[in-house]
Amino acid sequence: MMIVKLGGSVITRKDRYRSFRRATTRRLVDEIAEAGEQVILVHGAGSFGHLIAAEHELHLGHKSEKQVPALARVMLDVRDLNLRVMNELMEARLPAVSIPPATCARMRGGKLVSLDTKLFSEYIELGALPVTFGDAVLDDQLGFGICSGDQLIERLAKIFKPSRIVFCADVDGVYDADPKQHDDATFLETVDASTVRRLKEETSYVDVTGGMVGKLRAMMRMSDLGAEIMVINGFAEGRLKAALKGERVIASRVVGRKR
Repeated sequence: MMIVKLGGSVITRKDRYRSFRRATTRRLVDEIAEAGEQVILVHGAGSFGHLIAAEHELHLGHKSEKQVPALARVMLDVRDLNLRVMNELMEARLPAVSIPPATCARMRGGKLVSLDTKLFSEYIELGALPVTFGDAVLDDQLGFGICSGDQLIERLAKIFKPSRIVFCADVDGVYDADPKQHDDATFLETVDASTVRRLKEETSYVDVTGGMVGKLRAMMRMSDLGAEIMVINGFAEGRLKAALKGERVIASRVVGRKR
C-alpha cells in the first residue's frame, strides 16, 4: 500500500482561479496506472480552493455570516476539481471512488480529529482506488475550517501503514529557500529534524493550509510510522511512476526522529 499526494500547485495553476492542468493530471494518473501499485490518492485544492478560502479567511473559522456563501462556493469548486481528477482516473481505467472529507471528517480547533477510515478500507477490499482531497469541513470549536490533504494523509498513514508516501510538488523537492524566488536555493536530498530547525517559515509559499515547515514536521511524523517519505517534481515526466516502483529518482526524502 502506498499513498500519493498530487499537490494543488501541480494539478492547478494556483494563481488563476479554477485553472485545471488537465494534461499534467492525466500524465500523472497514467503513471499511477502503469506502476501497478495499490494506492490511496489524495489531491490538493489549488486554485479551486485556496484563493477564495484565503480571501474570506475560512481557515480561521466562522467569524461572520458573510463567510457562508464563500464556504459553499469553495465546497462546490473543490468538488468540481475532484470530478475532473476522477474523470482522468476513469479514462486511465482505474476503478477510482471519491470520498469527500466533508462527509466523513471532523475538525476541532483547526485540527483533524476524526476520519471514517472504514470507508477507505471497505473500498480497498472491493478493489477500488480511494480518492480524497483538501476540503472545507465542520469544526467543533470554530464552526468550520479547511482540512488539508496533508492532514488527511497523516491520519490515513496511521491506519494503513503505507510503505511509501509520495508527495508530488511543483519543484524537485525541498529546498532551504524558495527556489522560485532565490536562485541560490539549495536542494536538500535528505530532510531531518536538524534540517527543519534550520529552515524558516518564510522559505516557502504559505497558504491557508500552512507553510512548509509545518508540512515537513507532519512528514517526519509519518516517517516515524514506518513509511518512506518522498517529495518529487510532479512536472518531471516518469518520476512518479519510477518512485512508486521503487526506482532511484531525484527527490527529497524526509526522515523522522526514529529513522
